[in-house]
Amino acid sequence: MSLLKSALDTNAFACILEFVPKPSAARFATLATLMARQQLCGWPMTVAIGDRVGSALDLSPLDAFTSLQQPVPALLHFSGKDRERRDLLAQLQHMDAAGLDQLLLLTGDRLPGHTPGQRPVRYLESVAALQIARQARPHWLLAAALNPFKYREAEGGAQYFKAEKKLAAGADLLILQLGFDMAKHQEALDWMQRQPQPKPLMACIMALTDGRAAMLEQVAGVTVTPSMRALLAAEAAVSKQYAKERGNHRLALQVIGLRLMGYAGVHLSGIHDVEQFEALEQAITALQPLHQDLDSWALAWLDAWQQPGTAPVTFHPPGQDWRLGQRQISASTKEKARYHLLSAMHHQLFSRSTALSKAFGWAVTRPLWANPTAAQWLHQLERRIKRPLVGCDTCGSCRLEDTLYICPETCPKGLANGPCGGTRLDRCEFGDRECVHSAKYRLAVGVGRAEVLVERLIPCVQVEGRQRSSWPGWFAPKGAEPVREGQVVLEE
Repeated sequence: MSLLKSALDTNAFACILEFVPKPSAARFATLATLMARQQLCGWPMTVAIGDRVGSALDLSPLDAFTSLQQPVPALLHFSGKDRERRDLLAQLQHMDAAGLDQLLLLTGDRLPGHTPGQRPVRYLESVAALQIARQARPHWLLAAALNPFKYREAEGGAQYFKAEKKLAAGADLLILQLGFDMAKHQEALDWMQRQPQPKPLMACIMALTDGRAAMLEQVAGVTVTPSMRALLAAEAAVSKQYAKERGNHRLALQVIGLRLMGYAGVHLSGIHDVEQFEALEQAITALQPLHQDLDSWALAWLDAWQQPGTAPVTFHPPGQDWRLGQRQISASTKEKARYHLLSAMHHQLFSRSTALSKAFGWAVTRPLWANPTAAQWLHQLERRIKRPLVGCDTCGSCRLEDTLYICPETCPKGLANGPCGGTRLDRCEFGDRECVHSAKYRLAVGVGRAEVLVERLIPCVQVEGRQRSSWPGWFAPKGAEPVREGQVVLEE
């Protein structure tokens, strides 16, 4: 049994030390020194090896692990950006060979150079990746991410809906996005405890200074507010050393607070040298006896975010402070009318129960469509009809019924099961549009179909089936041989 799985099974607080595998001998030597300690304040420690975090020059998590001189307990990351199902299956096989059996599955942030409308970049989203990995490796420890640091209902509600799907798809553990709003940490924990089968939660945290805050403002999904920046700048103005000590003090307090709340552990980011690690351990050791309950800790946490001459710090964006359970939105009349119209059209053409749908199904499942020329004609027909209506990109496996007729291909990452963690106040990580999953959540609430966004786990689209008509596969009898174009299977 892995060290992390053992800690989770015994309710032992655990520490995951994040490592971004840049090709640097010094970084690997520091990691080896830190992991030789095996513990942080007596808590078992595992290394998490990031995947496609920085530049294309970063090593893969597996290559980084196998290059270590001494094996260490490791949680590999798998980012789905610019990857397909086959890439995940290949990684599972390589991990078997290396003796690894735990994986953190992430959709991944924006791939550098990915501009919507130009070269399409496919993302293997985390829900589908969890389904694939759980089926292929039933006994592995599988982790996924949750970003509760959302301050509008649509993006926040959609995050929690997707997290329910991740649990249903097989996640054993959820790790929160980097965040500093402890009220949101409590919100996520309360949400998890209400689930039918609660799983452990861990939180990603980092010592925050003014320089790091400036960097994090460019990281999708991380919230650093103007009042936080003002305090950090005031600390930096005193001295660099003072700011560093204050950041470490807050980090130690955050570890203590999360443990008191009931978190299973912490995912430590931004610790790159032994001095930082030792300073954190010393601060936790000094502070922990002083804060044995959440009331005492909460006063210290508030005090740690105060600095003479600065305004009180708030962790939510100005004017935005949604909390789970609050109802703040509703769909417009136009949005609801569009949904009902498309739903009625779908029923008539694709329900397999109306006379029109039976006739249409018979027509598109004729052997004629196995001919490459005829299949291409059918593909173009579907695209020309559906693209103006819903933005269809003819993925070959239509999922509109499961996404309330908001096409997942209109998401720059092609996500069908819900949003990534990179939204900010309902805006897409790419910055040029509203997140389609916020629009989908708003519509689901407005038409009373929220259960669709929770209960329906949508599998990934196979790359071999893209740019094909979805109609023959939709009407193919269950268990029947699917219609083929040449050697390419047109799957549902």
